[in-house]
Amino acid sequence: MLPFEVLEHTADVGLKAHGHTLKEAFENAATGMFSLITDLENIKPSTSQEISVEAEDRESMLVEWLNELLYRFEVEYTVFKRFEIVEWDEEHHMRAVAYGEPLDLGRHQIKTQIKACTYHMLKIEHNEDWSAQVIFDV
Repeated sequence: MLPFEVLEHTADVGLKAHGHTLKEAFENAATGMFSLITDLENIKPSTSQEISVEAEDRESMLVEWLNELLYRFEVEYTVFKRFEIVEWDEEHHMRAVAYGEPLDLGRHQIKTQIKACTYHMLKIEHNEDWSAQVIFDV
């Protein structure tokens, strides 16, 4: 099972993240999103940031999680490579640690400029494993 796959979408870009647990699918969605932004191999996870998110339900939690990471990228100029959800109730609250480093345009070429994670075609599914599908506004 791949951690994520890129989905083709007219004028935007999508992602379907997979995991043995819902937590792992959320972590893989974040990894997938940053792989669309820049080459993960060029990110040295030398710093970490704690991120807390509150939401109404799982789907909103996923959108809030990814949009908070995008906010940190856009405002604090930080790129992330690894994510660890350390506390959550799978519905309304989560606390995670994101590992990355300050953006360095000499090493971190921007591949895709993502504006936001949207609710369009948003889907969380559980069969044997979990999947989380999102569409990004680019």
